Amino acid sequence: MTIEIERAPNDPKRKELNPILKLLLELGPLGVFFFANARYGIYWATGAFMVVTLAALAASLVITRRLPIMPLVTGIVVVVFGGLTLWLHDDTFIKMKPTIVNALFGAVLLGGLLFGRSLLGYVFDSVFKLTDEGWRVLTFRWGLFFLLLAVLNEVIWRMFSTDVWVQFKVFGIMPLTLVFTLSQLPLITRTTIPDEQPK
Repeated sequence: MTIEIERAPNDPKRKELNPILKLLLELGPLGVFFFANARYGIYWATGAFMVVTLAALAASLVITRRLPIMPLVTGIVVVVFGGLTLWLHDDTFIKMKPTIVNALFGAVLLGGLLFGRSLLGYVFDSVFKLTDEGWRVLTFRWGLFFLLLAVLNEVIWRMFSTDVWVQFKVFGIMPLTLVFTLSQLPLITRTTIPDEQPK
């Protein structure tokens, strides 16, 4: 079996996950993290989060024979910071994980633009066919949004309790991301390259 990190966003050979399965693989670890924290506390929740995140990544690899960049980077950071949390018995590390991940994605996207590359199609496992200008604008907006999420995470975990931070991580980041995604639909629609009509 050939394992690839990622294919180009418009590559016809890409094998896509079923949307419902993809949603379960992305939200499942967060759900486990929330319920484990509510029942057993942050350290058990961190261990469970690490296991389920790696299981979701493995499932994605088995099904699609490739590793999407965003879940892969997130999984690596979860293992590193989750491991530090359990080893040092200090929940600061797992709380900083969203800050590190979002700041990294924001910096990569905006940094790519400085070198004339719109990296969003590779990062987001996108199926859209946008104009170069569409990718540039969308990449810039997502870069800023990721940096905003990083700042919000820092504010929440430093100023509020662990339970409040867990609720923000599970029920705050996803709705914010959904709202932001929907707000980009006009741009996506406006800059989508129409499919060629069969002759």
